[in-house]
Amino acid sequence: MNDSPAAPGPATSDDTGPNPRDLGDIPSVEVISRAAVVLMSAAAERLGLADPDPDTSPRRDLDEARRLITALAGLVTASVEYLGPHAAPIRDGLQSLQKAFREASAFPDEPGQGPGEKFTGPVY
Repeated sequence: MNDSPAAPGPATSDDTGPNPRDLGDIPSVEVISRAAVVLMSAAAERLGLADPDPDTSPRRDLDEARRLITALAGLVTASVEYLGPHAAPIRDGLQSLQKAFREASAFPDEPGQGPGEKFTGPVY
């Protein structure tokens, strides 16, 4: 009897989880776009934007939001040439998050010093 665990293999329809596509089959623009959406969603949660009153949201954490927005800005700036028609809506989402961060801050950063602004330039 062999006591070693079986080597992991590709997901099949018999597995309990979904059958994810092989990352090698997914176009890079889709991978980048999905990563951007995950960062946007997480930043919005940390800004409290998913709650009826963001000011009293238990999920609001501006330090975490700053990190996520900065990571998103770096990703968008580095990959904008590959995003094609996806670039504009992703940039708009980023800018909206940067503005929401500024509005949520008790002491807003100076223009150009907000999250991700070293990559995008000042957001007003």
